Amino acid sequence: SGPVGVKEFLSDFLPRPLVEKKEEGYCLDYDRPLSIGKVRSFYGNFGVIVKAYAYMMALGGPGLREACELAVLNANYLRHHLQEDYHIAFKRLCKHEFVASGQKQLAENGVSTLDIAKRLMDYGFHPPTVYFPLIVKEALMIEPVETESRERLDEFIAAMREIAREARENPDILHQAPHSTVIKRVDEVRAARQPILRWPGLGKEILKK
Repeated sequence: SGPVGVKEFLSDFLPRPLVEKKEEGYCLDYDRPLSIGKVRSFYGNFGVIVKAYAYMMALGGPGLREACELAVLNANYLRHHLQEDYHIAFKRLCKHEFVASGQKQLAENGVSTLDIAKRLMDYGFHPPTVYFPLIVKEALMIEPVETESRERLDEFIAAMREIAREARENPDILHQAPHSTVIKRVDEVRAARQPILRWPGLGKEILKK
């Protein structure tokens, strides 16, 4: 979420309402006949901006700097401890995130990044972003952020090392992961070709009752 800037000749087509500054204050301008209309109902992602602003105000300047330093420290701590078991895309200090890769596991054991991500769920971790950025094959974008403790980071490292060991010794356990969730792997091809875009409980039969 954030501001969108366009050149003046495109301003008539911006989604409405726009926030306008008047002499008496700010107001919403709906009188824009060439507007493409609303692109998001209600308040959109405005709440994200409010939360970010509140977080920054609560921390203050020194606190925000410390949070940034902790995020960078945490990311580099993970990067350092995972480099023996996983390919690290860029061999240098990172900022708040870094890109690992399952290239080694795929080449040596037939275990993909998707397998690794699914297996992480069995160890109690939400999988990181996978297959992005696209310029890195089998990418795992890992971003620990500033709120993770040293203990939690060590737990993640241990889980990733155990998954690397499993890839070498028992790759099938990764191919079939996750094992601890109610729903295993979603049929993404079927979801794309036969999408269900509304909740069936909202049918006319239900509403009549």
